[in-house]
Amino acid sequence: MGDRRTEASYGKTQWKVEQNLPLIPNQRQANRISQATATKTTMNKKKLLVLIFAAVFASGVLLPRLSGAQSIAADVVAADSEVLPDSPDLWRSKLAPDLLFELDKRANPGNDHLQTQSASPINSEPIVDDDGYLDVIVKLKGRFKRAGLSNSHREAIASVGGTLKKPLSLINSVAARLPIDSVRQLTQHPEVAYVSPDRTAFRMGHLEITTGAAQARTLVPGVSNLDGSGCSIAVLDSGVDSTHHELTYNGSSRVLVNVRAARFYDAVDYDGHGTFVASVAAGTSHVGPGLYTGIAPGASIVNVKVLDHTGRGKSSDIIDGVNWCVSNRTTYNIKVINMSLGCPAVDSYRNDPLCQAVRAAHDAGIVVVVAAGNDGKDANGNKLYGTCHAPGDDPSVITVGAANTKGTDSRTDDGVCTFSSRGPTRGFTTNAAGQRIYDNLVKPDLVAPGNKIISAEANNCDTIKDHPELDANQFETNSYHYVMYMSGTSVAAPVVAGAAALLLEANPSLTPNLVKAILMYSAQQLHGYNLLEQGAGLLNIDGAVRIAKSIRYPVTGLTNGQSMLAVSLPAAQSTIAGQTFVWAQGVITDWTFLYGSALMSYWQGMYGKTVLLADGTYLSNGVIAKSSTYVSASPLIGLGVLLSEGTLLSEGTLISNGEGWRLADGTLLSEGTLLGEGTVTSDGTLLSEGTLLTEAYGAFVSGEGSSFMLPGRDNTTQ
Repeated sequence: MGDRRTEASYGKTQWKVEQNLPLIPNQRQANRISQATATKTTMNKKKLLVLIFAAVFASGVLLPRLSGAQSIAADVVAADSEVLPDSPDLWRSKLAPDLLFELDKRANPGNDHLQTQSASPINSEPIVDDDGYLDVIVKLKGRFKRAGLSNSHREAIASVGGTLKKPLSLINSVAARLPIDSVRQLTQHPEVAYVSPDRTAFRMGHLEITTGAAQARTLVPGVSNLDGSGCSIAVLDSGVDSTHHELTYNGSSRVLVNVRAARFYDAVDYDGHGTFVASVAAGTSHVGPGLYTGIAPGASIVNVKVLDHTGRGKSSDIIDGVNWCVSNRTTYNIKVINMSLGCPAVDSYRNDPLCQAVRAAHDAGIVVVVAAGNDGKDANGNKLYGTCHAPGDDPSVITVGAANTKGTDSRTDDGVCTFSSRGPTRGFTTNAAGQRIYDNLVKPDLVAPGNKIISAEANNCDTIKDHPELDANQFETNSYHYVMYMSGTSVAAPVVAGAAALLLEANPSLTPNLVKAILMYSAQQLHGYNLLEQGAGLLNIDGAVRIAKSIRYPVTGLTNGQSMLAVSLPAAQSTIAGQTFVWAQGVITDWTFLYGSALMSYWQGMYGKTVLLADGTYLSNGVIAKSSTYVSASPLIGLGVLLSEGTLLSEGTLISNGEGWRLADGTLLSEGTLLGEGTVTSDGTLLSEGTLLTEAYGAFVSGEGSSFMLPGRDNTTQ
């Protein structure tokens, strides 16, 4: 495979625009955490509310349990155990759990239990360097002024011997480097609200037909080929090889602009991950031809390089990337952000800097799609729960798990990949009593094809050098057409990002929450998998487009409960590759779901731009209830717990299938067993043979050992 990066063929072709990610001091799209969701974790200490939700009956429709337990929630917390303003331990509430854990270990060197534990179930990477310094993100109390950071902000970092690296204006924070021994002192500065590590994020490694995209192309009146035209998808990843003919051919490029985090020399994809992801979302039909067409081949790609050649990147760089997208969304018509990356969810989503950044993008009207993670099993192949990554644990984003299509267009043999991370979300805060207060939200939101998919191979990329077994060029001789295999939720995420672009072409007025709700409502429930594995179900683009084109345009100015249809809602079923199936007809909120045709017939207040679907339900005295502000009277709420195979889960008890379910923190869930925290059980990358690699914490997955997508002959020569 020759290197195509010549001055003539690469340097001049790729770069239409190249620039560092600018810092916008006066950006105000930050930290909009609704008061409704902020109160949902107060629990009755006597009550345990188990977190696995209804999936389906045999029809595939989300249905409630009609009797029995009516409460679903999170870990036990005493309402009177919160840190008071005058508490001497107030500083502890200003630290991220893994940072606080590190300080406790250092303060108690003789505590063998602390020395052998970790704050994260899926991350063993140290946060402190050998020299005793660490990179942090510091949340500040005062707003940035137009001129930038105030002197008091700068003094807060300098006063503890720290070095200011850069402002993160999107979330009113700064990235800094400081000694670990000065962290506690920093929290006592009046300008400091919260401190978390600048964690390392990782990439997580026939589509048209099996997703229903091919048949959806002609569903919208007046649109001859629904392909995502008029929509830009920002790919925050390792860069994009825009010379590949999946993305550029005959002078026409899908790549609209190339930008990079300031620490990178260029926006070239040396790793190969970003090029593959971009091609899945918006690859052309040229290579194959047509065998590897992306979901939205008419959409533009905005290449935002935030990961290095090993697929790693700092949270602060990713936040910069999100900030750039928000600031330039109008210039480049950015309607969708794809983030096939993540880091272990340690902080509650309310405090996590990455989650705050994606929330700001959501509030600015951008659909944010995030990979769930690839930590669904441990080194012994045991199923793990509670392994969704950040920012996929934020309720504003569309979190995508991976499905195995087994290489067939038919969906009858599809299932959830064993490596796909499962909910509930396990980000947490720690109160004054030392109790961990977990978010425990239902994730993922849905699943999409992500096992051994073939798409574009970046020129001379490191992934193929390190893993030549992924090469899929059995019939290919043209290096501009090289393709490769990848597996993982990071492959599934751009499938959904492309689907979002199709919906926004069909109806440009859809809000991010309405796009998310439509995708869940139209999904196909997979039998044998519960809500914490598949979310609402398998992506169904055919059904989603049918709904989107039925909704009035523009769908604006509506009040809660007002009709939003321009024509009658279509029958709640689709036929793809010869199989007819019923839609899920439900929408996941926070710890439960809503269901019924009213969700797609009437405007729900939770579809607004600066609120969340999670605002549609709330916890009241241990019972999940509907919000009359954000949900109309007609939708029904799922009560109780029912698995797709008919196994009943009720309050305080988990009745398993005999094998038990294991959370990533080591707690085994089986009949009569309560949720709790424990030890680390997953810290690597799983191959289909069960071999554990030590790289990238679940970032690279070779796929499951089943039948899979096969390459075809490419009859094109240019």
